[in-house]
Amino acid sequence: MTIERFGDALKRVVKVPSFQERYEKMRRDTLEDPDVQQFFSDHSHVINTDMVERSMPKLYEYVTQSKTCCGCGDTEQCKNVLKGFVPKLHIVRNLIEVKYERCEQKIIEDERRSVSNMIASMHMPKDVLKATLESLMTDEPSRIEIFKKAVAFIEEYRTTGRLPSKGFYIYGPFGVGKSFVLGALANELASLQVRSIVVFMPEFLRELKNSIQDQTLNEKIDFVKKAPVLMLDDIGAETMTSWARDEILGTILHYRMSEQLPTFMTSNFDYDGLENHLAQSRTGDIEQVKSGRIMERIRSMTDPIQMTGRNRRQ
Repeated sequence: MTIERFGDALKRVVKVPSFQERYEKMRRDTLEDPDVQQFFSDHSHVINTDMVERSMPKLYEYVTQSKTCCGCGDTEQCKNVLKGFVPKLHIVRNLIEVKYERCEQKIIEDERRSVSNMIASMHMPKDVLKATLESLMTDEPSRIEIFKKAVAFIEEYRTTGRLPSKGFYIYGPFGVGKSFVLGALANELASLQVRSIVVFMPEFLRELKNSIQDQTLNEKIDFVKKAPVLMLDDIGAETMTSWARDEILGTILHYRMSEQLPTFMTSNFDYDGLENHLAQSRTGDIEQVKSGRIMERIRSMTDPIQMTGRNRRQ
């Protein structure tokens, strides 16, 4: 008994009518595809029969995929082999090759990802980081004022290419949307490729206290204080120790004031209220001088804006 060689077996299978018919249909459908025909017409001066025959696998790969963005709304649902990419025909070294380019949905998702990567968040709610400047526009006077000042800050950067050195100190009662202003500003800056760090102060200070043991304290302080744009949310909500006030907040503010880096803050306190809060020590002492030193920096680095309105968390 002789064993049939693989090559001979393959030739025999190819000659089977059903296989041959399927292949001819595939070949015909591929060559008659309107986009393939257009490609042949556009490159008729270089394309020949031999090139087409040797490129049949690539041409078939091309016609069996969606050649334009299918508008699926999510590249995870994309039907193509490379999700989020559409095939394009090119001639490379006397062969027709398929190259893949990002579809419209992929471009949108990449831009969103790029924007999100420009915002570093420390303990901030996810919904805050999705806020937009447009969402600030209401008929409430304080929100309109904040919107105008935020737009002016952004426009100065657009015009000059330099970030204004002064940020905002936004104060007002709980739930009026102060944190969302920070998120909206961070997103707008991110769209301009300006990196921001948004920090929820009470949790951040607790994290720094725990960082003393694992020796990452200085690294985390440096990460925050050197941010191109820093946003400190809910300052004054925490019970601040003298160590947190002088060694953490004081260090961060001193560096940013010296480097003229914009800093934004939100608080339930106005300037005077925050100064009184920072003066309180856990031992019961009133440290007005040290508190005043911190507030001197805050006042020089920010413009105060009062935010009023209904509690949007109810």
